[in-house]
Amino acid sequence: MPDPMSFRQRLDTVLRTLDVKQVQNFLIAENQWSTDTPEDPEFAMWLMVAGSSTLKDLHPRAREWLVAHNHQEEANAILGRSQQQHPSPARRGSRNSYPSAKQKTSKPPSPNSAKKPKK
Repeated sequence: MPDPMSFRQRLDTVLRTLDVKQVQNFLIAENQWSTDTPEDPEFAMWLMVAGSSTLKDLHPRAREWLVAHNHQEEANAILGRSQQQHPSPARRGSRNSYPSAKQKTSKPPSPNSAKKPKK
């Protein structure tokens, strides 16, 4: 049985060409596809590019292609998750810059604010 990592590396190399025919021929040769599947090999190729962690530099192009071909939902499902997990620095900073209401009220009273005994 072939090494799965080796297959993944070879697939990513072929995907990087962005040549649908090369991707199709590679996957047929590897017995992953038959000559009549998938129905839309270009769509399948761009989904694989979007899903590959080693092809992150091609993710913007994959999103662009998917959205331009009415596959916004798929683009968001695959590529949208990674963007949501990494908030922008401005959002991270603003969240940590201001204490919450609970933090403001949980400070112990200062010694000067203690009640004086009644005379």
